[in-house]
Amino acid sequence: MPDELTKRPGATGTRRRGAVLEEAILRAAADELIESGYAGLTMDQVARRAGTNKNAIYRRWPSRLALGIAAYRQLATTLQPPDTGDLRDDVLELLRRANRHWSSPLGMVLRELMSAAGGATEFVAQLPEQSTDAVAASWLTVLGRAIARGEASPEALHPRVATVAVVLLRNEFVVRGVPTAPDEVIVEIVDEVYLPLVRQRGATHPGERLT
Repeated sequence: MPDELTKRPGATGTRRRGAVLEEAILRAAADELIESGYAGLTMDQVARRAGTNKNAIYRRWPSRLALGIAAYRQLATTLQPPDTGDLRDDVLELLRRANRHWSSPLGMVLRELMSAAGGATEFVAQLPEQSTDAVAASWLTVLGRAIARGEASPEALHPRVATVAVVLLRNEFVVRGVPTAPDEVIVEIVDEVYLPLVRQRGATHPGERLT
C-alpha cells in the first residue's frame, strides 16, 4: 500500500515519502511517549497523530517496541562528561545526572522500554543510555582524565571498573524498583565501592587482570 497523503486543510494532497514520513511518524510516537508512556503507546494512535496508516509504520518498525525505542532516541539528549578536575566529583556528577534522568518522566519511559526489551540485547543496545559502548565511553573518559592527573593508575582503565558505579545505581531502579535513589546511596556507591576499586586496581600485581 502506498504511503498516505498529507492531510492539511485546503491542501491538494502531497505524498509524503522517505525521511519526511519517517520524521512525522517518529514525532508522533515521541509525543505519545511523553503523554502516555510506553504502556500507552499504540500503533493506531501513532498512525492517527501522524496522519498516516499502520502499514506505513510497520514497514519501518516491525513492532511496537522497535517504534518505541526509535521514538525515545528522538527525545534523549547526550551530555558531555563532567570535568571538575577531581575524580570523586566527576563520578558523583555522572551518577547524579543518571539519577535525575531515571527519576524523570522520560526516565520512566526508558525503564518501561528496558522491561519490555527484557534480555533482547539487539533492542537494549539501541537505547542511548544502555548501549555498552556509549555508557563505557563517558566513564572511561572521566577515569582516563583522572589517570592523567595522577589520581589513579593506568591499570584502573578497564570498562568493568569504569562503569561499576552506574551499574550499581541502575540496579536501584531495575532490581529494587525505587522511584529515585537518595543522594546518600550515590555517595555510598562512590566512596564505598567505586573509589576503593579504582585505587585497588593500581595496587594489584602486574600479572593480575580483571576478567
